[in-house]
Amino acid sequence: MTTTLTWYGHATLGLETGGYKLLVDPFFSGNPAAAIRAEDAQADFILVSHGHGDHVGDALTIAQRTGALVISNFEIASWLGEQGLTTHGQHLGGGFKHPFGYLKLTLALHGSALPDGSNGGNPAGFLLTTNDGHKLYLAQDTGLFGDMRLIGEEGIDLAVLPIGDNYTMGPADALRAVKLIQPKHVVPIHYNTWDLIAQDAQAWCTQVQAETGAQAHLLKPGESFTL
Repeated sequence: MTTTLTWYGHATLGLETGGYKLLVDPFFSGNPAAAIRAEDAQADFILVSHGHGDHVGDALTIAQRTGALVISNFEIASWLGEQGLTTHGQHLGGGFKHPFGYLKLTLALHGSALPDGSNGGNPAGFLLTTNDGHKLYLAQDTGLFGDMRLIGEEGIDLAVLPIGDNYTMGPADALRAVKLIQPKHVVPIHYNTWDLIAQDAQAWCTQVQAETGAQAHLLKPGESFTL
């Protein structure tokens, strides 16, 4: 069994594992880096890390069209549930065995206000153990925090980390995060969508491979990496 990660631009990810299709933070409409249109996105499950518009994105319309179950923190799950979606709410540190694997919400240092100003609860990352035992850490929007070392103790096969700076970790802190987590593979996200978060991702990947034991994979929007 394989697990394939696709980066669609910004922090929008696709995961295929065990025959299930997951979308993470599906921001396509209004995303200048998006590799596909929202109308073309397919999902059995949608994961939303926090309430900002560039992460909630097109979750509502895609879930309405596909019937996907939306998984997020309790506040966001409730907010989307009030709009007619089928949702599953979790909270930081809490895990649940979904059909695609065991999913735990991790700490993230960020904000989470929803687009209409509603309370978006606490921002989160995702720690996924797939049904065949792969462990993926999707940090999504966060600053550096020391407990990334605890996440790394899980034995991470693939870490997905933001490097854009300004709103999240920049390259230097993201490199420190790799050293704390010690994943086998790492993919950078959340950069170059706008000038404010422009970064040289190739230089970052080169530095990761020079200073850590991780293999860094530079993806263009729409490209995939398979474990």
